[in-house]
Amino acid sequence: MACGEPPAPMAGLSLAAVLRAGIDGSPPSLPKHHWRIINALLACRTPALGCHRYRCQECGRTHFVTHSCRNRHCPLCQGRAAREWLARQEAALLPVPYFHLVFTLPHVLNPLIRQNQRALYTLLFTAACQSLLEFGQNRLGVQLGVTAVLHTWSQTLLDHYHLHCIVTGGGLTADGSQWVHSSPHYLFNVRALSLVFRGKFCAGLEQLYGQGPLQFHGKLEGLAGSRAFQRLLRQVARQKWVVYAKRPFAGPGQVLGYLSRYTHRVAISPGRLRTLDEQNRTLTFAWKDYADGAKRKIMRLEVREFVRRFCLHLLPERFVKIRHFGFLSNRQRQTKLAQARALLVQPNPTPPPVVLAAIPAAPALRCPYCGSDQLQLLEIVPPQLIVPPRLDSSGTNPLSHRPPPVKTRPLIAWRHAPAPRVRGRGRTPVWRSVWLAWRAAECHS
Repeated sequence: MACGEPPAPMAGLSLAAVLRAGIDGSPPSLPKHHWRIINALLACRTPALGCHRYRCQECGRTHFVTHSCRNRHCPLCQGRAAREWLARQEAALLPVPYFHLVFTLPHVLNPLIRQNQRALYTLLFTAACQSLLEFGQNRLGVQLGVTAVLHTWSQTLLDHYHLHCIVTGGGLTADGSQWVHSSPHYLFNVRALSLVFRGKFCAGLEQLYGQGPLQFHGKLEGLAGSRAFQRLLRQVARQKWVVYAKRPFAGPGQVLGYLSRYTHRVAISPGRLRTLDEQNRTLTFAWKDYADGAKRKIMRLEVREFVRRFCLHLLPERFVKIRHFGFLSNRQRQTKLAQARALLVQPNPTPPPVVLAAIPAAPALRCPYCGSDQLQLLEIVPPQLIVPPRLDSSGTNPLSHRPPPVKTRPLIAWRHAPAPRVRGRGRTPVWRSVWLAWRAAECHS
């Protein structure tokens, strides 16, 4: 690669290529926050984010290494994030059994959750983890440690809201003087746990409706009425809520290796993308049909429908999708972990072997021509200020027929204009003073 040439494109079909095909021509109507995420994914590992230029000291050729977007929705940037998270969490492992439970919301709530993501995601965390902590207190008399991870998608990218919880097999008593173990093969009755979880979520949903933060738009406007909302609550309460307990982990070493794959997973990975037909604007991707024995199948979707489904799983801005509860909560984490290790006779914990088969290792920085790692940094190329074309609803570029700018008086002339006063209302707001001064200057010109 010669100096000045852009980096070579990555092999295989990328998520950015699919998103670019889905928004070209007639971009969908999306919130501003979603557009920021999509623009970051489109710019990831391109000259738009800048790059480093290296010279190989073996063969003397130069090449570029582009920068990543590091967005949490980007599948190309999650391997490094998973490894960094894993390194921080190794110190929190204890030599006790760990259990994996999944709390799933009924699909009849999906339309309401789409319009109230932040409030109902938080309610899902609260209801599930409070249920686990209450069961730990009532059945074992201890405070459990819970790590919860939010997932919102199914294999076909439809909305499937569920919470993965990793729970310690036992916990600390209230005074911190004793560690009480649970059975290594059984934690709680999932049927009883699902009933408590359903009651807590429905009670919290009714409280949110009474406080007024819930939104009802479009087809959900009818739910704004009290009777319609109560009918929805009764319909939800009659359904069977699913709490699924998976097989306990073989040891603490498998916990983080398994959990790190869940914490930094996005709606779809590039490895599942198969073909993109730009002429017919369709896409095929692989998925597992768990209702049919987890068989691998191929699904074909229109590109715009794929983009719509992908955007269903973009998290609200600054929303935390990995949370810790019980004695693992941030407020008391270090103190409680020290007490637990002292009771479990683990004063100097050694990191257990962690299974990282599913987390790709960071690629070594090597010359793409000779494979040498003797590289010299020549320069850091700043990001290119590429402004994407803004399309209106007709698919045309409004910048192409923008009218010529109108000449106005310089801004400094407004400073000398007197600020008019309105009788009985005190001083006029600044924005109105500036507007009146501009009008006066236009009339005298």
